Formats: sequence, structure tokens, C-alpha cells
Amino acid sequence: MWSFESFYGNTAIVDESGGITTYAELKSAGEALISHMTLRTLAFNLCSNEKGSLLGYTAFIDAGIVPLLLDAELDRGLLCALIEAYKPDYLWLPQNIAQEFPLFAEVMAIWGYALLKTSYDKAFPLHDELALLLTTSGSTGSPKLVRQSYANIRANIVSIAEYLRLNATERPITTLPMSYTYGLSIINSHLWVGASVILTRKTLMHKDFWRQFENYGATSFGGVPYTYEMLDKLRFLRMDLPSLRTMTQAGGKLSPELHKKFAEYAKANGKNFVVMYGQTEATARMSYLPSERSLEKYGSMGVAIPGGEFSLIDVEGNEIHTPETVGELVYKGANVMLGYAETGPDLIKGDEQRGVLVTGDMAKRDADGFYYIVGRKKRFLKLFGSRVNLDETEGLLKAAFPELECVCGGVDDRMTVFVAGGGAPDDVISYLTEKTGFNRTGFKFVAVERIPRNEAGKTLYSELNELDH
Repeated sequence: MWSFESFYGNTAIVDESGGITTYAELKSAGEALISHMTLRTLAFNLCSNEKGSLLGYTAFIDAGIVPLLLDAELDRGLLCALIEAYKPDYLWLPQNIAQEFPLFAEVMAIWGYALLKTSYDKAFPLHDELALLLTTSGSTGSPKLVRQSYANIRANIVSIAEYLRLNATERPITTLPMSYTYGLSIINSHLWVGASVILTRKTLMHKDFWRQFENYGATSFGGVPYTYEMLDKLRFLRMDLPSLRTMTQAGGKLSPELHKKFAEYAKANGKNFVVMYGQTEATARMSYLPSERSLEKYGSMGVAIPGGEFSLIDVEGNEIHTPETVGELVYKGANVMLGYAETGPDLIKGDEQRGVLVTGDMAKRDADGFYYIVGRKKRFLKLFGSRVNLDETEGLLKAAFPELECVCGGVDDRMTVFVAGGGAPDDVISYLTEKTGFNRTGFKFVAVERIPRNEAGKTLYSELNELDH
């Protein structure tokens, strides 16, 4: 997969302390790790944004060992259920938690990570093209996994590097988990061109993150909508960050207001702001909005990435050709996954998707060919007999009450508005009543301490619904 030998003298990793690891050192350490393993096996990589985690991932992919990337903080009960379901041959995990698995033997340790051999021995055969396993978005404890091939990963890497015009002078700083498809795609595309990845476990809310950003000359970062909502509250637009070149956004639809605000900032300060759209099922990215069109087309997710193709279909599966007509978004490309796995025996399955992904997202296309996400196909309910888009309603509330975190859920005939950060129930419900024209009895206000989110900042709607009593 990698051509590290082409960049041996380049810095591959800058860690939190400022330590430097070259591509030559990354390659050598990877070979040392693989020498202790049986090839073409399954390994669980418990990820953290540190160099030991990145070492394992790159070494496994290069040697034909199939990793499942999981957050190192994943609930141990969920982790044990996944181990039982998929019976991996190895665990690669932070050395300080290796003692949590006394039944597995430590084979070797390097760069703060330890390799444990489990009691399993190639429990399930692996398809020849299977390269990587990732959890489906928002369900990190679920046994349902996305099966990605070597061709999937390579196609997406090449496409991203092309449309972002990446080169070896880039220095992205991590803002998202490695185990999350978007965070991983940032690492993949920059390693492909010999750039230097700044690894940090700090969040945007920490002063140390911004110290690292400035001290190590970060040139880019990526974020989900929640990231940009937090940046706006942190008065990011007033910061002086001369090394910054590019900001990217994916992982959900950014509100048009924030899209416009960051696009204006980028244009005024000579930066690039690139909004993208993707899913784990498409190995990360499916669309991008070129930076030079970001302000003109704010609110849009852009056009298909190089090598990809979009279409819209109606409820009967017929293709929609008329502009400004909402339909379900369909994507075709070499980056579409092989399929899902829900049990160990599924790992032998081949390509079930054939390069086609029906996304489950509702979208429209303007006269210039730019696409706009309207909402999730399943994120609808009926109020008083009318179909209501929960994502659009959330957007209205975020625009009207920017100081609050508002998320919408519920069931037919009753929409529940979950609010963190205070706020007056009457104000929120009255606003919705006025905007939608529905009687206020169709809305319910629930105050919560916080909006549950996964490690990537995406809302966990299933956990929210459990709070709705």
C-alpha cells in the first residue's frame, strides 16, 4: 500500500512532545512488528492518536494483516463481545492497558504499544481482497462492520490527494480519532504523499492543542459539524494562524450559516475551506466542494470526487434528472466497500456492492450540478399527517438559538427537542410552532445535561431517545 521508501528522509510523524519519526523509522519499526506475527490474520488495533497506533495500522495494511480499528477507550464489555464474535489472532493496544487481558500473551512492545497473541488461530478465513475493517458510524460497539478492500483504500487516497492538491510540505494535525473513517482518511492521504502528520490526543478545547498547532506549524485540520460549532464559540475566526492553509469539513451537514461564515473567513485570509461528504461505506469521501466555490455554493456538499459519480433516485428507484428535485443519493465508484460483516464467517465474503452505494441520504442537485443534502431517509416523522425532516428542523433551531445545543428526535405525532445549555422551553416550542404551522402539542422539550456524541463528535440519536420518557 505505502511507498515509504520514496520518502525515507521525510518526517512522517510529529508527536505531542515534538518528537520526530521519519518514514525510514516508521518502515523499519513496522517490519520489526510484523516479524513477530503470522501473516494474513486478523488483528484488533485499539487506536489512539499516537505513533504506536499509527505504526500498527500502516504495518498491518502493508503486510496483508487485516486490522479492525477500534477506539482504545471503547467500553470493555463491547470490546469483549467483538473479540468473541470475530476471534482475532492479535490485539495491538496501548501498553498501559495490556494487563487488562491476562489470558493473552505479550509478544513484543514498541513505541508505547504492545502486541498480544490471543488463543485463536485463524478462526475465520479472510477474503483475499479484504484489507480493513471499520465500525459503522455511530455504532462502535455493534458487531456490524464495514469491509474495505485494498483497491477501495487506494482509490480514495489517490482521489483525496488529487482534489486537495496534497504534497510533502503538508502538516495536518489530528482532530479526529484514527478509528473514525474521516480521521483515518486524513492520515492515509497525507502518508501517501510523504507529508508529516502531527499526532495529538488533545482536543480543540485545550490550549495545548493550539500550542502544538503553532509550534509544529500545522497546515490543516478537519472537523465534523460539531467541531465547527465549537470553533465558532471559541472565536476561532479571530485567531492568528499563519501556518494554516486548509480546513476540511465532513461527517454531517454543516449549517449554511456556519458554512458561509467559515468560507468568508477563508476567502478573506487566503485559506482553503473544503466541505466534503462521505460515509464509512465509501472508504471515507464521496464529494467535495472546491474551495474557490465554497462561498458561492455555501450549503452544498459539492460534486463527486475524481473517479466517482452521483445520481438521484425517486421512491420507485427511477433516476431523477430534473434540477432542484429531492431524491435518494446514489454513488458509484471504486471506493465503495465490499459489503458488511456481522459475524466472523462474513469475513470470507467478496464484493457484494459492485461499486454502487445507495446512501440513505436525501439530496437535490442544482442547475450547475452541485449537490445539497436535505436529510437522512430515516430521519423523518409525521406530525398531524405531514412528513417532517428532523435534520431541517435541527438546522432551523441552530440558526435561531446559536447559544444552545438542540437536537431533534421523537416518533410520529410527537417531535422531541433535546436541549443542552439551558434555554426556555416556551421560546423553543413557540418558535417551532410559528415556523412549521403545527400545533404546539406536537412538540416536546427535554432538557439534558449534554448531547451524547461519539468519539468523532457525531450525535448518538439512539442514546438520546432513551432519555425521552
